[in-house]
Amino acid sequence: MSTDNALVEQDDAEGGLNSQAALGLIGYRLRRAQLSVFQRFLTVFESLALRPAEYSVLVLVDENPGRKQSEIAAALGIKRANFVALAQGLEARGLLERLSVESDRRANALHLTASGRIFLAEARDLHDQLESDFVERLGGESQREQLLALLERLT
Repeated sequence: MSTDNALVEQDDAEGGLNSQAALGLIGYRLRRAQLSVFQRFLTVFESLALRPAEYSVLVLVDENPGRKQSEIAAALGIKRANFVALAQGLEARGLLERLSVESDRRANALHLTASGRIFLAEARDLHDQLESDFVERLGGESQREQLLALLERLT
């Protein structure tokens, strides 16, 4: 019996809230899974004071050095104003630098600093452990691939 079903049965037995109808909704389950994943991420990355969006920015900048701020923001689905504040925070921490683009002085090219590369290496190690835990909870690599393929269909 899954934990969610056990909670529903406990609630029913105690005359509490019956959430069974919500458990069958894709959006509800996705949101619950996202909350669980993010909470685990925040716990694991607490020592680095790193949030999921910040980690994603660092990873993308590392894989795509010199790309414009607007490109990284678009790839992550982050609004421009929100991304500027996020990038400024990473820059203030000495992890990221924003340099003017030669062909467009209004745009900023993003690069990790030397400290940012060291920091990201530590963060990637933590994330690898976290990802391994998720894969184990899913039942293995094939289930991970299946989940990713199913999620891709929704985007």
